[in-house]
Amino acid sequence: MATLAEKPLEDALRATGAEVLTDEASLDFYAHDIYSRGSDLAAVVRPADKLQLAAAVKAATDAGHSVAPRGGGMSYTGGYTQTRESAVLFDLAKMNRVLEVNDTDMTVTVEAGCTWAALRERLGHHGMRTPMWGTLSGLMATIGGGMSQNGIFWGTGRYGTATQSCTALEVVLADGTLLSTGKKHARPYGPDLTGLFLGDTGALGIKATVTLKLIHEADFNAYASFAFDDAQGWFAAASEIERRGIATECFGFDPYLNAIRMKRDSLTSDARQLVGMMKKQGGVLKALKEGAKVVAAGRDFLKDANFSLHVLAEGRIQAAADADVEIARQIAAMHGGLEVENTIPKIIRANPFGPLNSILGPDGERWAPIHGLVSHGRSAQCFAAFERLFADHEGEMERLGVHYGTLIANVGLAGVVIEPCLYWPDLRNPVIEDTIEKAHLKKLPNHEHSEDAWALAQGLKEAIVDIFFEHDAVHFQIGRTYRYRDSLDPRADALLKAVKVELDPRGLMNPGSLGL
Repeated sequence: MATLAEKPLEDALRATGAEVLTDEASLDFYAHDIYSRGSDLAAVVRPADKLQLAAAVKAATDAGHSVAPRGGGMSYTGGYTQTRESAVLFDLAKMNRVLEVNDTDMTVTVEAGCTWAALRERLGHHGMRTPMWGTLSGLMATIGGGMSQNGIFWGTGRYGTATQSCTALEVVLADGTLLSTGKKHARPYGPDLTGLFLGDTGALGIKATVTLKLIHEADFNAYASFAFDDAQGWFAAASEIERRGIATECFGFDPYLNAIRMKRDSLTSDARQLVGMMKKQGGVLKALKEGAKVVAAGRDFLKDANFSLHVLAEGRIQAAADADVEIARQIAAMHGGLEVENTIPKIIRANPFGPLNSILGPDGERWAPIHGLVSHGRSAQCFAAFERLFADHEGEMERLGVHYGTLIANVGLAGVVIEPCLYWPDLRNPVIEDTIEKAHLKKLPNHEHSEDAWALAQGLKEAIVDIFFEHDAVHFQIGRTYRYRDSLDPRADALLKAVKVELDPRGLMNPGSLGL
């Protein structure tokens, strides 16, 4: 049962001018993320600007309540779900403005609740973008959430993670102080105080505004897809492509995730999205030809592929993008890759922030991705450990309807993200039902809760986290899931705790997140 706010707390929050939700349905909804439900909340605050945010945080913590930020709600690692009852959750969706586009200094400043999709639309009018320009969940995922959780995808192969595009922040601390970090045009200046709050999963403060670097949008693109018979060649090719710096995005699917994607996607939708993109890039005739190629290729061009790898390159002239893809072809061939139709990277690029219908499986199964950024030298070994884990549990997984598929993606100047995704039959929760398109949701069965399937999925998730830890992985969305503090040198851990005490002496800022 959701906790209703005490009258003095509710009055103090409303006095800030922010919208305050205390009804039972809202409190129950906001207690969930995509994966699970946290403890009951006292109230949900929806501030309209940074001053309301700061005042409401102060009102909540003055009353002794813990506080936590929520961006787009796309977390699945306990980033904002609480382990203490009666927290006040801050939904930043109303703080969604693009505050300044500075095409002289090449920076953009946004409120933390602005989505990646909204920022891309605004910057498109200027012919610019941020270096890393969004996650696949960018239709709903916010830039403030991206700074707190870190994240990858668009632009990541060349420009790294979301936080590497950030230069400055305004952050609300647990006592309501509004702290400004860094210079907008350059980072770092001295010790990296902006970086202190990046990737903190909201444990040190709530982002109010974010300043990001800008670059000019690329004029030309090129695409390629490859199929591999074994994981060793798959990882070797992906790693060499990253080391050469030739792809803005390079990602792939294992055979199980390939099968899930082929089952899920719609040819009609694919062709329509691709035609729209190609009209912008190459005219109507080229667009229609590319759309026809999608339909002709159908869903069978990867049916015999064990592992797929997809490469996207860009340049100021078409020849530059094409030259990078040609290098990718040579690398793939060297490691046993066979070139196949490149419709998947074209389709994904045509609709970079599509509907988030994939947070359920194609047959309505629940979904939980677990990821790690692994060095090139350990990626294949780490993947092999996952394969052994699933083989050890094959019988139980088959009996309970639990299955998996794995994504990989390059991160520029870092390594390879490996993301096993678990699927199991179970009830969907309110956040899932609110996120997925209604027409799509109607097509999917709503499974009954299976305690055995849920327990197996939980156990596999914990085992995957441990395997990542053993392979020295780095994580985004640390939340309450990954073993961040276990990985720290004891003196580094002591420094982290000292910083937490300095910024949040009563331990009221998203307690438990980051392991603090």
